[in-house]
Order: sequence, then C-alpha cells, then structure tokens
Amino acid sequence: MRMDWAPKKAQANLRKHKVSFEEAATALNDPMAATGPDPNHSTGEHRYITFAVSEVGRLYVVSHTDAGDTVRIISACIASRDL
Repeated sequence: MRMDWAPKKAQANLRKHKVSFEEAATALNDPMAATGPDPNHSTGEHRYITFAVSEVGRLYVVSHTDAGDTVRIISACIASRDL
C-alpha cells in the first residue's frame, strides 16, 4: 500500500496536532486498526476514519481516502476523549 499526502497539509497538521503524517502512516499498518466511513466529510470523495496505533505506540485518529493502492492522508491527531 502506497501512502500519499499534500506537503502543506502535512506541515499544517504537524503544527496544529503535533502529529507527523509519516508516523500516522505507520498506524494504518496496525493489524488491529478499526476503520469506518466518514460520511460527514465525504464531499466529492469517500473519506474514512481509522483508529490505530502507530509503530511507536501512540493511538491515532487518521482521516484518509483510498484510491486504488494509494491511501491519501487528510489529517491525523492523537485520540482523546475530546473527539
């Protein structure tokens, strides 16, 4: 599976949520990940939300789209009760 994202969006996400898309991408390889549709944010494309643990053990919420064998990360944050 190939991972992709917009560089400017990745920089903004790092500033806002203190989460790099590089680390968030590792969470999408978590065999225990839970993924579901995100119909509230799916305008023009199907978006998904995944709850998963990164390779360094942090629980993330990752918003993404799938296009064939490519996953495009839209945003990522550390899971919290505030979500």
